Amino acid sequence: MTGHTVYVPIAHQLEQALAFIREGDDFLVVSHVQPDGDAISSTVVIGWLLDKLGKRYTLINEGAPPSRLHFLHLSNSIINYSLNKPERTYQRIIAVDCADFRRIGDVANCFAEGYELLNIDHHPTNDLFGSVNLVLPFAAATVEILYEMLEQAAIQLDEPVATAVYTGLLTDTGGFRYSNTTPRVMEIASQLLQLGVSGHWIADYLLERMTMPQLKLLQLALNRLSFSNDAKIGWLYIEANDLAATGAAPEDLEGLVNYARNVDGVEVGILFKEMLNGSVKVSLRSAGRADVAAIAQSFGGGGHVRAAGCRLDGPLQDSVEFVVEAVRKALSS
Repeated sequence: MTGHTVYVPIAHQLEQALAFIREGDDFLVVSHVQPDGDAISSTVVIGWLLDKLGKRYTLINEGAPPSRLHFLHLSNSIINYSLNKPERTYQRIIAVDCADFRRIGDVANCFAEGYELLNIDHHPTNDLFGSVNLVLPFAAATVEILYEMLEQAAIQLDEPVATAVYTGLLTDTGGFRYSNTTPRVMEIASQLLQLGVSGHWIADYLLERMTMPQLKLLQLALNRLSFSNDAKIGWLYIEANDLAATGAAPEDLEGLVNYARNVDGVEVGILFKEMLNGSVKVSLRSAGRADVAAIAQSFGGGGHVRAAGCRLDGPLQDSVEFVVEAVRKALSS
């Protein structure tokens, strides 16, 4: 379905979203494929809200939530569509943290004809695919938008939902280090800590600890780290069989791209992940000079100015050449 083509005032968007939720029932709540901390946190926050309002709902994702996020309230209720497809369709959909409709993946097969969709997201490249769109590109994470929505509705948070909001903020700001860490983000984080969130434990568990398979995957990736001649572009790659060879999970790829980006002098870091179906998933991170969202969009992807992604079809090395050249052109323009 095609939604609005222009952004509307924030308070009005919040009210539209709340009305969509209050007036409906029997919701399907979905986030993007290969969900990260913000996607899963946003999913469970919506589930918590629907519980509070006495609504029926189903939480779902094309794949399994990352195992490291199983401490979140309701995370174990999220259906893995690849293993357990619902034998029905849904009329009312809530999509969270999906920059475009394609990011919903195969779960879209569960949408009934004539469905209505509430699109809640913070990506600047969001194409407003909902019947109702709550899209705030200045927000650090989708959970920040959900926090504002709960505040607008005067719904009191408890510790479990506060932990979910905090987790989404922590992961999408890189531990409150990225440029999207605004005063409002820190204000919200402070309020969440006052509700009993164990911020130090979450940070240690999600940002510091590493499993042995994850370490082996990192060793493989670092052995392949390459740089452009001027050392302003750094990239590494993971081959299709590397996860099986190391025992690592897809979630263990998160953060690998930063090892290329964090080298002094590098303007853009890139991670190429060869998929079993032959396509290549690309993650880009910018120090600020290059708009990697624009680069990703040129390959059919999207994201933020400093963090974006796309997917290419074809051999891994061809994908490396195409994307590195596009980044090189962006940096020289």
